[in-house]
Amino acid sequence: MMFKEEEIYDWLENVSDPEIHSVSIRDMGILREVKVNSDNFVEVIITPTYSGCPAMDIIAMQIRMALIGHGVDNFKITHQIQPAWTTDWITEKGKENMLAMGIAPPNRKASDGFQDFEDDIIPCPKCGSKETEMISQFGATSCKAMYKCLSCLEPFEHFKCH
Repeated sequence: MMFKEEEIYDWLENVSDPEIHSVSIRDMGILREVKVNSDNFVEVIITPTYSGCPAMDIIAMQIRMALIGHGVDNFKITHQIQPAWTTDWITEKGKENMLAMGIAPPNRKASDGFQDFEDDIIPCPKCGSKETEMISQFGATSCKAMYKCLSCLEPFEHFKCH
């Protein structure tokens, strides 16, 4: 049975980011490429959201399980660090899933250049109010900041643009 790249992408839709379970590695931009050669050898290329990300081992294990579960036994998983991952790679679906989980997604493009994120207006993912304030530059992970909505008074995380 010859495997098709698109079917493997579809299988990997079920592999989620371990820190944001509602977002797949494809929608997070972690899954960079799937290659199938003429010998039916599969290579899955992934990029960590930051150098040394501890979630990459879990992600690789989930990819292995997905591939083996679909009968793929001749494969390798390649960690690619160049180009470096950016929040620009998160799909619109990924951002919608973050919002549904109560996480404010990145609100601008990293490719627009560096800005002081402390000046950003971050709408509350729960009530939509723009009356929010940062309470900590770092949330549960360094890629997120903690905010509080001044309207509904709920705390929430914002996935920082980088």
